[in-house]
Amino acid sequence: MDAVFAAFGGLGAAQEMGGRAMRILGIDPGYAIVGFGALDYTRNTFTTLQYGAITTKAHTTFEDRLSEIYDDMTQLLAVKPDAMAIETLFYTTNQKTVIAVAEARGVLLLCARQAGVPVFEYTPLQVKQSVSGYGKATKKQVQEMTRTLLKLPAVPKPDDTADALAMAICHAYSYRSKQYGVALTKRQQMGYF
Repeated sequence: MDAVFAAFGGLGAAQEMGGRAMRILGIDPGYAIVGFGALDYTRNTFTTLQYGAITTKAHTTFEDRLSEIYDDMTQLLAVKPDAMAIETLFYTTNQKTVIAVAEARGVLLLCARQAGVPVFEYTPLQVKQSVSGYGKATKKQVQEMTRTLLKLPAVPKPDDTADALAMAICHAYSYRSKQYGVALTKRQQMGYF
């Protein structure tokens, strides 16, 4: 994770184009793979700082996996991004998986709270709408639009990384309305920020 920390360039790197950039850390939560993407956003321009994934080994105890996520996330947040954007948890069909992801997500939220970084949550629909302009866009369409908006040579891999970058883009586009109390998720309306 030392290379990740260095790639953020410290707090001074957010100064760009004569104004203070908003530094956003997008997170796609998981327990095997946590995707992350860091962007600076100034005057409708994105600067990609770093992206990648925190990975844990499959045959490691769950508690050790959570500990690895905690340690790596703490290091990522040490540069004090202005915001952390994270996907809201949604339930599909696998209860065992959703509980494990919820526990890992809790670790991520704890890290942000301890680092004093505000957390903003977005649904997959909000991310799709924000990034592609269409709430029913396919995963591939959102990934390609993310690549285009960030001027990347290829769609980032693994998919969790591309999803985290899309999350950061969503926050950049949504932040102004959030300042005025518009477009809050249900959890945010209930006071969970």
